Amino acid sequence: MQRPGTPLSALRASTSGQAFRQCMFDHWGLMSFDPLEVGSQESILVTHIRKRKGLKEQMTPLSEFEDKL
Repeated sequence: MQRPGTPLSALRASTSGQAFRQCMFDHWGLMSFDPLEVGSQESILVTHIRKRKGLKEQMTPLSEFEDKL
């Protein structure tokens, strides 16, 4: 059942009822250790996620994102 004024109702109205919501964010969770610390459980988790997403396993240094003007 759709309730007027909700995001789903607005989505369906904007697309003439053709679009459906597929996913919804659930929650954030805090990591108890530093994911940048080599060998920590969080570091291993981050490495697996980056590998699964096709990213480089090592995090890109911030200096590569800075403007070099």
